[in-house]
Amino acid sequence: MPLYQIDAFANKLFSGNPAAVIPLQSWLEDDLLQSIALENNLSETVYFVPSKNPNADFDIRWFTPAVEVNLCGHATLASAYVLFKMLGFEKDSLRFN
Repeated sequence: MPLYQIDAFANKLFSGNPAAVIPLQSWLEDDLLQSIALENNLSETVYFVPSKNPNADFDIRWFTPAVEVNLCGHATLASAYVLFKMLGFEKDSLRFN
């Protein structure tokens, strides 16, 4: 599976807030998501899948090495970067659920 390590809030390499970004087509088991986050050993590993919600483009979840968290701003920003710059998302705006 592809994994992108993105430094959010940075204008040069090896600065900012790093996050692992993993796009998925469907959710993996929660224990596997947690194990991958532990292996990445970054403050956050973020996953997203295409949303079935008509008001969102993607469903998103955030994991620290120890637990799933309710929100992470820099990992969300890193996900948007991956979608727009690496995966060719072409809409003018992006909606996460």
